[in-house]
Amino acid sequence: MATIVPYTFEKKEEKALYFTSFVKGMKVLIATEKPFAKAAVDGMVEILEGAGHTVVRLEKYTDKTQLLDAVADVDALIVRSDKITCDVLAAAPNLKIVVRAGAGYDNVDCCDAKARGVVVMNTPGQNSNAVAELAIAMMIFMSRNCFTPGTGGEIKGKTLAIHAYGNVGRLVGCKGKALGMNVIAYDPFVSDCSVFECDGVERVESMEELYRRADFLSLHIPATPQTKGSIGYELLTSMPKGATLVNTARKEVIDEAGLCKALSEREDLKYVSDVAPECCCQMNEQFGKRVFATPKKMGAETAEANINAGLAAARQIVDFFETGNTKFQVNR
Repeated sequence: MATIVPYTFEKKEEKALYFTSFVKGMKVLIATEKPFAKAAVDGMVEILEGAGHTVVRLEKYTDKTQLLDAVADVDALIVRSDKITCDVLAAAPNLKIVVRAGAGYDNVDCCDAKARGVVVMNTPGQNSNAVAELAIAMMIFMSRNCFTPGTGGEIKGKTLAIHAYGNVGRLVGCKGKALGMNVIAYDPFVSDCSVFECDGVERVESMEELYRRADFLSLHIPATPQTKGSIGYELLTSMPKGATLVNTARKEVIDEAGLCKALSEREDLKYVSDVAPECCCQMNEQFGKRVFATPKKMGAETAEANINAGLAAARQIVDFFETGNTKFQVNR
């Protein structure tokens, strides 16, 4: 069992004293089935070793047992989309922190990590521009008949609806406005209305209204017990004629049976996703160019995002061991 980290201290001096024992000599594992770019790894190693830590790497591993063996004596772990399940955590008795280099963290068992006293962090905002650019590119791609012969359309003047107005959503809205789109957004968790006003974006009051007005719906909700399967038939069939749903979030948030039913009944609807649905082959055969999915999740697959997320992860680990900073902790 990992050492339980006390997240609250009565005095600042107590916190400083506690983390002083962590400052130097931690062993940090960079475990990536899909490796970081070389520039990212070099920068991460420089940051971590410069702070006095030891870095080990497990890249392009093909079997989970390799990961289980690698975590046996590490104090910190940096991952991308790698699955950090309860058995991985159980195999890492010294582990104190896991940083997911990216925004989504559903690949980490946060509850089990918390029970073991392991802090889990993400690196919000580091991949946001890459995902936002892909979302806009997908809109243009679908508007132009997937770049095949035939008369397409333009996105200028169309209504871009953004479901979840976080880092990525705001950037999508900004780029959409620059391209002449009318941008609306819905996010019940953003309480400050000035955020929308500052961006020149209309805030709508309900999810139903958002979908009802969307020529393009850009989806950015996380996969949680509340959101999984939440985007389905009723919402999709309420969208205007010729509408396109753009999913750069998670496939789990889509009710695929409802999506297929909506596409069957509405021959004008389109769906484009950064992660292939379970029934992707069937959908391609049945709906042709109205459906497109990238072969593997590509949202953060840019050199810039790769480097940004990796360096942020390394800096957060250094800061955690030196000061106890848990600003980006997601399993409180």
